[in-house]
Amino acid sequence: MRAVRTVLRTGCGRMPRHAGSADSRRRRALRTVRGRAWTTHRAVGWPSLLAGFTLLGLGLAGCAGTPPTGRGPDPAATLPAGVTVELVQLRADVAPRHAQVHVTNGSDEALTIGEVRVEDPRFDGAAARVVADRTSTLSAGRSVDVRVQLPGVDCSAPGDARPEVVLEIVSDSGSAEVTASATDPLGFIAPLHERECRAQRLTDAASLAFTGFRESPPGAPAALELTVTPTGDAGATVVGVQTTNLLDFGPSTIGRVYPLDLVVAPGEQTPTVVELPLVPSRCDPHAVQEDKRGTIFSVPVVVDGEPGEIELFVGEDMRGRILSWVAEWCGFG
Repeated sequence: MRAVRTVLRTGCGRMPRHAGSADSRRRRALRTVRGRAWTTHRAVGWPSLLAGFTLLGLGLAGCAGTPPTGRGPDPAATLPAGVTVELVQLRADVAPRHAQVHVTNGSDEALTIGEVRVEDPRFDGAAARVVADRTSTLSAGRSVDVRVQLPGVDCSAPGDARPEVVLEIVSDSGSAEVTASATDPLGFIAPLHERECRAQRLTDAASLAFTGFRESPPGAPAALELTVTPTGDAGATVVGVQTTNLLDFGPSTIGRVYPLDLVVAPGEQTPTVVELPLVPSRCDPHAVQEDKRGTIFSVPVVVDGEPGEIELFVGEDMRGRILSWVAEWCGFG
């Protein structure tokens, strides 16, 4: 049996990696055993020799199942202990419909994250990194915010669903995707889902858009143009437009709202244009320099008999014009 034991040691990893595939190693090992078997069978006996071949088959089968060196992490890997994931939306994220995946590495090892996506049934697709093909490395005890682009909402999904975040964990040997439950500490997803689904239902009756802006000299109100275009298919009421942290409607403001009470009747198709008198509500320079939501207006509406709000953004171009006007109006332009 000495010859058989030698072959088993050689077939289970003692050969150099460049010696060939597992199949070719098994063929060479069997040829070696057969050649030596004819010279040793008288000494060891056929029963012992057959037992040796059985051991050889078992040993080589075990070698064939051994993972090759350099294999990536187990695809079923879990998030390292101590690593937590949150989903937040800051004021600067609202206008571009971004959110941030906040990952805290509470483990003892460094963590490198590649692809990031948020999966939530309240959205009609996955939210992915705003900047694709980027990696984020967190040393132990550190955290990172990965900005993701939110897709449109899926109004057939329940409003109390829970988000999950898929992280690609990258190591020197490869990568693996890990799915983790994410908390929503600011509670932004459910209200966003509700507002945007209300806005979708509102489009059955009318579309709303800010369509013009006219600057004014200091002390006089500017004019922000709101256009309500009925579809003729349904009815709704545009109750008014709320002030923002930066902009006010002057004496026309009642309880932080510019009242409209504009009823859109079924069958109506003629657009209505309203000029909102606009004045700055504050003149400290940092209010303009650090503006996040000053040009996003909440609009109270009644849709399908239910009161609620939608949010209406003036758009990036008009936002720049309004902020420049505020600076000039306040004297620090």
